[in-house]
Amino acid sequence: MISSDTNNSDTDSTTRVLDKRLAGLDDATQSLAAASDFGKQLKLRPVLDALRLVLLQPGGAAAIRSRVKEVEAAGLFEGTDWATPQILIPSLSTGALRSPNADTVVLEAVSELRLLAVAKGEFAHELISADDAGHHLSQVLAINMSLLFTAPSEAEREQQGRMAQVTRSLFRYLGESVGYENILDNLIEEIWRILRQRPIQVDQVKRMITQISIYRSDPDVDLGSSGVGADRLISSLYGTTDACREDPGVDVYLSRLEAMDESGLQYEAAGFARAMHDTGLVSPYHAVLLRHLREKGEYLYLVGEALGLSSTGRDCLLRYHDLVRSLIEEAVHVETAQCIYGLALMLERGILYQPPVAPSMWRQLAQPLSDYSRGRLTEAFGPNPGPRAWLLSGLLSVLGQPLGIGQGDNPTCQSARALSMWSYNDPDYLMQTLVWAARDDEIVMHFEGLPISSNESESGVAVTPPIGLDPVSLLVVPHLDRIYAEMGRRCVGREGDPHRWVNPEFHGWWSGRGFRINVDVPTGNLTDLEEFLRHFYASYHPHYNGNQPLIHPQPAGVAVTDSAARFVGWHAITVLRVSLDPQEEMRVYFYNPNNDSGQDWGDGVVVSTAGCGERFGEASLPFEQFASRLYIFHFDPLEPGELARVTRDELDRVTGYIQRSWGADRMGERPVSG
Repeated sequence: MISSDTNNSDTDSTTRVLDKRLAGLDDATQSLAAASDFGKQLKLRPVLDALRLVLLQPGGAAAIRSRVKEVEAAGLFEGTDWATPQILIPSLSTGALRSPNADTVVLEAVSELRLLAVAKGEFAHELISADDAGHHLSQVLAINMSLLFTAPSEAEREQQGRMAQVTRSLFRYLGESVGYENILDNLIEEIWRILRQRPIQVDQVKRMITQISIYRSDPDVDLGSSGVGADRLISSLYGTTDACREDPGVDVYLSRLEAMDESGLQYEAAGFARAMHDTGLVSPYHAVLLRHLREKGEYLYLVGEALGLSSTGRDCLLRYHDLVRSLIEEAVHVETAQCIYGLALMLERGILYQPPVAPSMWRQLAQPLSDYSRGRLTEAFGPNPGPRAWLLSGLLSVLGQPLGIGQGDNPTCQSARALSMWSYNDPDYLMQTLVWAARDDEIVMHFEGLPISSNESESGVAVTPPIGLDPVSLLVVPHLDRIYAEMGRRCVGREGDPHRWVNPEFHGWWSGRGFRINVDVPTGNLTDLEEFLRHFYASYHPHYNGNQPLIHPQPAGVAVTDSAARFVGWHAITVLRVSLDPQEEMRVYFYNPNNDSGQDWGDGVVVSTAGCGERFGEASLPFEQFASRLYIFHFDPLEPGELARVTRDELDRVTGYIQRSWGADRMGERPVSG
């Protein structure tokens, strides 16, 4: 038995260590505050080291919170994004908190403690209000909720050392201070916002829902009235129907299915279909049901019921029922259940009726994989149910959700855009590239009549193998990335931007050979802006192009800006359509390969992903705002090319957006999408 004297001794020892660390922090902060602007950089290192040592101690977060005003005033955040808390993006906190760089973790941690102090009214900040600080903090907590519940992974322990525990203790302190009920509401709102975009990769969302389920079952936590909408999310994965309401496990659920009659199976099928199309998430139990129905040949119509198909999808299922049964057998497993949504949407698209698609799918079912491809798939997704099943499940998702393809944390927006465009417009070509990549470890494309081999090309835009991708992208994107870069190298020495020649050759014949850019490539300065805008209106705006709809998706490039309207970089997107939204405002609907299209580009330019007439996976902006971030576009040179008679007021509004953002002081950087 441990005596109270021993406990008191340990507490006293901990307190003495913390007091010593705080004394060092106070001295370092005073030195930093007294230093000249030139000397602050030299005095910053002792402050960062002292903050790190305090955070490692029990009670360190609370102690820094009481000193954060003085630490900030001394100049801790000068010259960093943390100096402007009003434009910080909650989603970027994840990378900072998990950074192997201890200084980055410290700066992010102190920034969160600063926002907590502001939110609690402990001091007034001139750049952010208490309400905004509290809202930002609750979003950060929601997005990083796993830090509240899970121990550091092996990778985190290896990369961050003791700092991995610092982030956990920090978040426990923040959670207790803010109130868990606020975190939960924001987390649920964030999950629904992401799901409305219908991404293919939803593993992170599923992990968050799992944590919510665990959290809600904790009897020691009082949620009050918070968590509205959580039940729909949790039940969509773990309790979709009566037969799996209590999450009994797949073996028990299968035994229940085997005992059901036809009406019971129909009830199960309808329940899973409703939940899947409502959320875009697929329960592992859904896979058990679909495999069971596949084995019951007389219940083919229930397969359509379980997929939630309309008359179009049902017709496709009936016409290609042998193929669909084979796809379910090979691709649909508990581990790959999410591909059921892709299978349903693929049937709804009716692309199997295109003559090359069904034969290509049969070929894929029997396709041998190279040793390298098998290794990459196993490394990324695990050994079960096997690399062939993972790849086939990924193909179903890509074909069913062309706008759900993401580039991951990789600078490969061009390659992700190509895969999306091929799935959307030329699915049999996409499957052909997959065969080459998965079987031959090589893709060959042509540029102006000459072949380009991905194996013979130099490195691409990505300097390391792309990660965090769906199975198809995992194998195909590295090859496309090298080919895209090689096409660019073959344009060296030509006048103008290389995308003029690369995009049509890389993406497909439907990419317009006409090309406009409003940036002078050698200097990076804006050029011919008014003519560029008038030409864009004449090519794309229904009121100026004779109400001509966009026939094929077109590649375009945008100048991405942050929430303070500062230039971030050039980015590849696809213009999908232009039409009036429900509020009768003309909008451009586009595909963004970034994993989250809902972005604040500053100066009131906020990209919408739902509520303005968007279809799943689309992003949109009012036409004027989109035009203000556009820097290249393609068009058909054989179409009438008269410049649009856009009013001076409208042109001035677009130009104003440009001048207040990325065009303010054009830097001399060569535009390269990605």
